Amino acid sequence: MCLAIPAEVLRVEGNKGLVDYGGLEQEVSLDLVEDIHPGDYVLVHVGFAIEKLSKEAALETLAIFKELESIEQENA
Repeated sequence: MCLAIPAEVLRVEGNKGLVDYGGLEQEVSLDLVEDIHPGDYVLVHVGFAIEKLSKEAALETLAIFKELESIEQENA
């Protein structure tokens, strides 16, 4: 199964961007997306931003991930 994670773009330098996954920062390739600026949200898969997301969609997805994490911890 493949999983892509929403992340906020902190910095753009050429075709590279620094993104934040809620405290975890990582450099990713921006080769597959256009018109990305700090403050934008992107969907990241294996080190590549593969899609630009609206802030609302990104935050909704992150909230679902957080909810799933809580359920997993309750069942552990």
